[in-house]
Amino acid sequence: MNKPKVIVIVGPTASGKTNLSVELAKRINGEIISADSMQIYKNMDIGTAKPTAYEMENIKHYMIDFISPEEDFNVAKFKHLAEQYIIEILQKGKVPIIVGGTGLYINSLVFNIEYGELQADYNYREELEKTASEKGLSFLYNQLKDIDPNACKKISENDKKRIIRALEIYKITGKTKTKLEELSKMNPSKYDYKIYGIQMDRQLLYNRINKRVDLMIEQGLIEEVLNLVKKYRHFSTAMQGLGYKEVVEFLEHKVTKLEMIETIKIETRRYAKRQLTWFRANKDITWLDGQAETEENVKLIMEGQSE
Repeated sequence: MNKPKVIVIVGPTASGKTNLSVELAKRINGEIISADSMQIYKNMDIGTAKPTAYEMENIKHYMIDFISPEEDFNVAKFKHLAEQYIIEILQKGKVPIIVGGTGLYINSLVFNIEYGELQADYNYREELEKTASEKGLSFLYNQLKDIDPNACKKISENDKKRIIRALEIYKITGKTKTKLEELSKMNPSKYDYKIYGIQMDRQLLYNRINKRVDLMIEQGLIEEVLNLVKKYRHFSTAMQGLGYKEVVEFLEHKVTKLEMIETIKIETRRYAKRQLTWFRANKDITWLDGQAETEENVKLIMEGQSE
């Protein structure tokens, strides 16, 4: 039986995923499902590089700008909603296009990983945060390495959010993240995912990231964070997003404006490097040249769909 085809476009931040996916959608009658863990939040537009209505070019986008920054969101919720939208798009006779840089979200779909509706253990999270502050993040990373060495191969030793989440999963379920993924992968996906990744010269990518950060500041990132802090009482994970936590430190007079901007650039470049490492572990990805003309890459994807 032929499985319905779903296109997936991945790549590091600032690599041109939005432009490519919109041009592709126009050509193949597609609709786009975002796989970005930050663009889901309302009122967080500049710092997440959320596509504007102009950039979307009347192509329907799902899972962008749809929950409050006060709400908790996780990979299990993402997978549940994304699969509902895939069905909806296919029923219209259109092509679903998954676009994003959050590797965990992408893997949950293409490898059919069921994390289950794991409830967050906020007390344990706070405990781990305190341990990281007192003993250093490397202490938690080594703890995770003892429990789940395979997970550590995919998680950077600087990625506090993922280290804490992996330890939390083990505490809640009694199973490692790796074991849960192995068990769920035993059920193949209902869809034929064709995955395309954008890559480009590292220095060019870093220059694009630096320019994007400067543009975010010009567009009003600091004002955006100020408005968020005024509007919402608390944030689950939203304010831990790249760019936001650095602005909060500036607003609390912990760093200067120049230090804040430089930190955002450094951390974004590091994040892009981690994204590429994550995606390169997937041998099913067809890599596209991010320096090529968009039309050229659209044609390559369309040729792949007709095979």
